[in-house]
Amino acid sequence: MNWKHLVATVGVVVATLPASAEAAQTNVAVAANFTEPAKEIAALFKQKTGNEAVLSFGASGGFLSQIQHDAPYKVFLSADAERPKAAVEQGLGVAGSVVTYAIGKLVLWSRVVDVTDGEATLKAGKFAKLSIANPASAPYGAAAIETMKALGVYDAIQPKIVQGASIGQAFQFVDTKNAELGFVALSQTKFSPGGTSWIVPQTLYTPIRQDAVLLKKGENDEASKAFLEFLKGPEARAIIEKFGYALD
Repeated sequence: MNWKHLVATVGVVVATLPASAEAAQTNVAVAANFTEPAKEIAALFKQKTGNEAVLSFGASGGFLSQIQHDAPYKVFLSADAERPKAAVEQGLGVAGSVVTYAIGKLVLWSRVVDVTDGEATLKAGKFAKLSIANPASAPYGAAAIETMKALGVYDAIQPKIVQGASIGQAFQFVDTKNAELGFVALSQTKFSPGGTSWIVPQTLYTPIRQDAVLLKKGENDEASKAFLEFLKGPEARAIIEKFGYALD
């Protein structure tokens, strides 16, 4: 099977300065919740090193499938810890390169309903559609299901759930008001004007530890290794915190 026919992603070339003669390029698969911070980090990486990061965004499960089918990614920024670990175990990732780059926060968000008291909103159930990411491929979707079950509302809400292929699509459903409310990543709402939100207590779902891994295709690639190191550095960490993520 050709990896190109699997989960569709959006490729974005982040370019800020002309590349020098020594400049190199790396292909990075990025979990959709991390879209905006990844763009900022890649732009700063370009500015500081001259190297270019080509970013693709999508669901973590979809990326692992693509990597298993020989996709050209050299670095993988997942929305969970399991898939980078699996990549290493399957010989697709470099042993010892896995790092937790962010700890995600789940929020209930709406442009049309007051969800400030999210628990009360969910228990009242006065809405027709609630958006989540596909829990099979997107860790934020799995966290949403876990939250609803912990609150005892999942059975009642299940018929109203609409699933996005990734957390990016789940966000779009709420942003366009096709769903009255939805579970999304805090980072997505951080700089999105309007609407109300409820930061889901961490006690209601398993912490979303987002790990990155250097893939075998990038093992001997200096730009790929440099990008992963840059991701762990103080400048990238400041951007990550700005978007509402916690750090190790």
